[in-house]
Amino acid sequence: MKKILSAILVLAMVATMAIAFSSCKNSTKDFKIGVILLHDENSTYDNNFINSVKTAVKELKLKDNQLVLKRNIPESNDCYEAAADLVDEGCKVIFADSFGHEEFMIKAAKEFKDVQFCHATGTRAHTEGLDNFHNAFASIYEGRYLAGIAAGLKLNEMIEAGKFTAEEAKIGYVGAFTYAEVISGYTSFFLGAREVCPTVTMEVQFTGSWYDETAEKNTAEALINNGCKLISGHADSMGAPTACEEKKVPNIAYNGSTVESCPETFIVSSRIDWAPYFQYICQQVIDGKEIDTDWTGTLVTKSVALTDINTKAAAADTAATIEKYRKELESGERHVFDTSKFTVAITDAIKDRCTVDENGHLTSYKADVDTDAAFTPDTEVVSNGYFHESEKRSAPYFDVEIEGITLLNRNYGD
Repeated sequence: MKKILSAILVLAMVATMAIAFSSCKNSTKDFKIGVILLHDENSTYDNNFINSVKTAVKELKLKDNQLVLKRNIPESNDCYEAAADLVDEGCKVIFADSFGHEEFMIKAAKEFKDVQFCHATGTRAHTEGLDNFHNAFASIYEGRYLAGIAAGLKLNEMIEAGKFTAEEAKIGYVGAFTYAEVISGYTSFFLGAREVCPTVTMEVQFTGSWYDETAEKNTAEALINNGCKLISGHADSMGAPTACEEKKVPNIAYNGSTVESCPETFIVSSRIDWAPYFQYICQQVIDGKEIDTDWTGTLVTKSVALTDINTKAAAADTAATIEKYRKELESGERHVFDTSKFTVAITDAIKDRCTVDENGHLTSYKADVDTDAAFTPDTEVVSNGYFHESEKRSAPYFDVEIEGITLLNRNYGD
């Protein structure tokens, strides 16, 4: 009889523990995620985050009121205040989408230690040593490279049609700031274009703002007037795509399709799909598990995506060609920053941090990975014939200026 009672008690305890564990692991009733946005839905950049987090919330079967958005939060102490408000509203994980939010997210993480803080494009999580502060990014340079393939094919089509000569194949690029994130993006885009259009060159002009529709439109128009045959960029408004549609110049967008507004000129856009990351951080918090300090999404994790190709504007066989290169990137057969594919002119600014071979190809490069105030190079990032972007930390650190690309100005946000 005692054995039977003992067995019943053991079974009851196991059942109770299983129910408790299941409840703890899967309970989403009190869960909330807060997202701090630099702008709002009018920004292609911020709208991409909004759509991604809404997708994740839907996939996790959360309710609409379990997502709290804070729009138009500048890169100032307003970000900390927004984070504190989200803590008061019961958010268990808080995400901010802009580089300049980082120091204020760190401030909040130090104060609210029971809440997880996640930050896109940041650089300091791996050196801050906080259990509740995390950085995330994706290998978007792979997506930009594939978008560059589409650009190069379009240039080839126009050359073959006699619209200009191969030597006149020039791309214009509207950048926000002369930061590594932007340099990595325009360089990977250029390398993709040059892979299929060997004579292409590129001019880059910076606006000094992530979102300034007038400046971006004016910059795109200036590049077009300077002989650029196709425009792309890394800024967040519709300024450049609008200029292209008005001037009938092909455009490769970023962060989302502009085909509805620019049906004649939009070709394709690369974007980071943040839904896998949002789903990951939410599930980790719900399950009581740790979030990676530094997380990098890839083509394989479906975090790097391309929009549908606008066949009305794209060159023939664009989809098939992109798919070929996508498979090579995913398998590791191809690397975007293969050092045999570009050359570097050694200047005083970089002579102490890199070496090149007799043909100008990088053989060594020290990048600023563990960011400090002086941006001191600290980590070797070239090996096995390529520059290892976003492997030492998630945020880009490729800041090499390669030959074939001309910077018309510089802007470091000073």
